[in-house]
Amino acid sequence: MKLFALSDLHLGYEDNRRVIAEIAPHPDDWLILAGDIGETALHLEFAFSVLAPRFRRLVWVPGNHELWTLPSNRDEPRGQYKYEQLVALCRSYNVLTPEDPYPVVTVAEQKVRIAPLFLLYDYSFCPSNIPPEKAVGWALEAGTYCTDEELLHPDPYRGIAEWCHARCALTEARLKSCNDGLPLVLVNHFPLREDLVRIAIPRFSIWCGTRLSEDWHLRFNATVVVSGHLHVRSTMHRDGTRFEEVSLGYPTEWRRRLTSPIASMREILPGTPASMVSHTMSRLG
Repeated sequence: MKLFALSDLHLGYEDNRRVIAEIAPHPDDWLILAGDIGETALHLEFAFSVLAPRFRRLVWVPGNHELWTLPSNRDEPRGQYKYEQLVALCRSYNVLTPEDPYPVVTVAEQKVRIAPLFLLYDYSFCPSNIPPEKAVGWALEAGTYCTDEELLHPDPYRGIAEWCHARCALTEARLKSCNDGLPLVLVNHFPLREDLVRIAIPRFSIWCGTRLSEDWHLRFNATVVVSGHLHVRSTMHRDGTRFEEVSLGYPTEWRRRLTSPIASMREILPGTPASMVSHTMSRLG
């Protein structure tokens, strides 16, 4: 089998829906969907209905967009309750989530454990002299703001940072319990390290992750770490671990860098994919 990955499909865009419709069947392979599939449950259902029949298994982690409560859907659950609703939807399509046991698979005769994570951000990706609780104000000074502040609710937590810390503690305990020497594929929507965040608007970094996961690739024997969110496709290495950013992004972005929409998927294992030209975000959210 092979392991592929793709994130930030943003299926509210018709052109992006056409992209996934062109993905060929891979009946022996797994596909990671690393968040921001869309803004509604219907977007997730569309992705699963198209892709689940084409792959042996799908693995999903949530992005910030999936967890939004849109003004048109104010009766929806919010925060943790919205997440639980999406997990139930995934299970109805047999899609693996961060709430399921981490599967062990064999790729090119090597066993690896795939660990889908749900970590958020805590505004700690800012200069050390800026307290995280003042990070949003620091970003606003430069005219930078994230739509999450209006649409991503932390219920029942008091804030996104508290929710992030709870998720980190829960996930860290799970990873410790299965730290048996098998190499891991860590999957999270947000980058696990601050030094991976290379974007056109630097102060947007505060909405991109947490320093709590900075050394997880070392502590938990990661052979590769998969993330999205940045809309900057890249292959980087830290401490001998490969980090893959696998965003598709908005149509205006992927049209400039993909020779074909079918090339949107990134092969994670067994081969090391060729580095791709970095691409900076033109839109934040």
